[in-house]
Amino acid sequence: MARSALTGTRIRERRTALRIKQADLARSVGISPAYLNLIEHNRRRVGDELLGQIAGAMSVDPVALSEGAEGALFDGLREAVAGAEAEGGAHMAGMPELERIEEFVGRFPGWAAILAGRQARVNALERVVESYSERMAQDPFLLASLHEVLSAVTSLRSTAAILVETDDIEPIWRARFLRTIQEESLRLSETAEALVGYLDDLEEAETGLSSPLEQVEAWLSARNWHLEELEEATPPPPEALIAGVAELASSAARKLAIAHIERAQADARALPLEAFRDAVAELGMDPALLATRFGAPLGAVFRRLATLPLAEGAQPVGLVICDGSGALTFRRGVPGFALPRFGAACPLWPLYEALARPMQPVRKVVDMAGRLPERFLTYAICQPSQPGGFDGPVLMEAMMLILPPPPERAPGERAIGSSCRICPRGECAGRREPSILSEA
Repeated sequence: MARSALTGTRIRERRTALRIKQADLARSVGISPAYLNLIEHNRRRVGDELLGQIAGAMSVDPVALSEGAEGALFDGLREAVAGAEAEGGAHMAGMPELERIEEFVGRFPGWAAILAGRQARVNALERVVESYSERMAQDPFLLASLHEVLSAVTSLRSTAAILVETDDIEPIWRARFLRTIQEESLRLSETAEALVGYLDDLEEAETGLSSPLEQVEAWLSARNWHLEELEEATPPPPEALIAGVAELASSAARKLAIAHIERAQADARALPLEAFRDAVAELGMDPALLATRFGAPLGAVFRRLATLPLAEGAQPVGLVICDGSGALTFRRGVPGFALPRFGAACPLWPLYEALARPMQPVRKVVDMAGRLPERFLTYAICQPSQPGGFDGPVLMEAMMLILPPPPERAPGERAIGSSCRICPRGECAGRREPSILSEA
């Protein structure tokens, strides 16, 4: 049993709290009061057998008198000291008497438990704040919702200001402004309701997944990234495919999943499974040749290659998609190609290079450093999309296809580093290799 030099102090404090006389305790365990006095003043170490007898006489667990019982308290108090020093600066350094922490815990276990508990609470709240801060900065759904709220509020404010500050508004324009206020109020109400529901879902979900994107990725990974129902002549509605899926715990995740299903269904119609497989067997994984064969956009070919059912022994194909701000909206990784959670890392340079050069395909070989360095061939493209229809805004979307390494590097082609043979800390922004355009 692990014990510290202050086991005697804990015996004395516990005996005093129980109002047991030293002579009575010594008599009950068969030792002299003088010897017990030496133990309680930490001048004699106590063996396991005697410690067990003393604990039994006081009706306490022997572990409660050993150091192991308060190990968590020691850690909690040390964390509290470290946090105080970090917040208070240099003038706080060395103020708490760390060398007497065992004595404090032994003499005042209640106060020590309170302080350690408060420190644990602070740590938990800091983790929650960090999680929400990360989500505020990177979660696509949350960013879009906040943008929608701010847009509606701005519209309401400007419209109301016109009505208040202008006296001679024609009736027809006044009616239009009032209709705008009504529409924007409804939009604000609906967006706020969806946002509150999304945050509630995050609190209630027990999946351990921190964002809608991760929930969708977990669901697709469980399906091996291929939705075979979409290959049927009459596929089921998207809502039927996600009904009762445990991974999709939040309404935002279900909304993203439905959007993915609708897009995958369109890709399946444009690139029929059997015909596409035959073309891949004939032409290989070159997305430009496949896009030309089917008259389809490169983006659709990228997505189809990354979600095909794998033949036995075949290597998976990776895909990363980001929006115009650079936030990742889809990730399918491959073994050996470590994808960052939110982006902004060396392996994604081809993706962000394509984002900076819309409609110009990029082809690069990426070297992944590690115990067994690996090379991957990547294709990237940035294309505009109009999810809102003809009159909707044009949004930019970049995607990068990740293929198994080619046997030979093309003449004159140079690889780019990742995490990184050039810069282990990802500081190679100013030293990137020239991009290599595909034949497309």
